[in-house]
Amino acid sequence: MTLLDRHVPVVTWTEPEGIATRGTLVVIPGRGEQGVHYERFGRRVAADGYRVHAVADPTVDAALTAAQISAQLTGSGTASPRILVGSDAGALFAAGLAAAGEVPGLDALVLAGLPTAAASPGGSGGGSWAEELDIRTACPTYRGRLSGPGLRRGALYEPVPAGWTERADLGAVTQPILGIHGTDDPVSPLAAARVRYAAAPSAELISIAGGRHDALNDVTHRTVAATIVLFLERLRLRLGAELPRIAIRETLVPAADREADGEADREDAQLLGRRR
Repeated sequence: MTLLDRHVPVVTWTEPEGIATRGTLVVIPGRGEQGVHYERFGRRVAADGYRVHAVADPTVDAALTAAQISAQLTGSGTASPRILVGSDAGALFAAGLAAAGEVPGLDALVLAGLPTAAASPGGSGGGSWAEELDIRTACPTYRGRLSGPGLRRGALYEPVPAGWTERADLGAVTQPILGIHGTDDPVSPLAAARVRYAAAPSAELISIAGGRHDALNDVTHRTVAATIVLFLERLRLRLGAELPRIAIRETLVPAADREADGEADREDAQLLGRRR
């Protein structure tokens, strides 16, 4: 179900009827975007039982965005865990709020395409609309969605607001952080993102092979959503500062290697027996 408030542009995707809400996410869009651009992400995560809200672009009205976040996350009936999900400048905004302790009851951050510097991707002159699309996403469906009404074209070439990069000090964020970052992100190079996440007390950074800047809406959006849901499920089971592993990759040893290891163990035992 999708609800659109006529007075405050918050979009909500609800969990299926009869399912208890497993947690609450507030999505903060990036430069030039609107909450409705995250419909595909919102519907997919909501289908797994989470309530998802998308608020306004903070680069347009930071005070409005902050008020919307507070209204969605701090209510007495809000299901926990409570998570901020930010993309592009929205990721900086989310990290800044968390670092300053301005969201009571916040349990975690999910940051996608976190900008690592205030510079715009194409320099001060910007680029064409086709170039902006290529920077944002390779997904043909989402490219079509962006080409329709609602997106403020050229916004990605604008620098992030002054002070936001510094305020988004991940070293001051006490909540767990999940970073999602495309390996081919031309706005925020992955190598620089690694340095920023390494400063956080509790952070995991997942790189998306071939991913571009709009990591939540790129061709790998299903993989990204699944990765986030797994993080949310681990968050629900958290004991203290550690997030337990749920899906554990086992190391499989081929039979030939097991036999070779067994033979080596027997030889070691025989050698040890002779020495005694």
